[in-house]
Amino acid sequence: MTTSKKSVLSDRPVSPGASLAQELKARGMTEQELAATLNLPAHAMSDIISGKDSITSDVAAGLEQALGISAEFWLNLEAIYQETLARLQEAKAV
Repeated sequence: MTTSKKSVLSDRPVSPGASLAQELKARGMTEQELAATLNLPAHAMSDIISGKDSITSDVAAGLEQALGISAEFWLNLEAIYQETLARLQEAKAV
């Protein structure tokens, strides 16, 4: 007997910045404070949180240091977000 796994894929991409914004809110921390901690311009952090810019490995490492949440977590969120965007774009083209 063969079993197959069905996966449920989201049709609503959620940027990792949305999770980051929730984390900052829970900690009572501002985007500007986090940007300063990571030695990034405030607009760069704003772009990440709004989903306009990606979380790079350097930023993920900084988030791990600043927030205690693993870099792997942030990079996985980014990868899932990018995959969802690509899949939706491909479906749109068909």
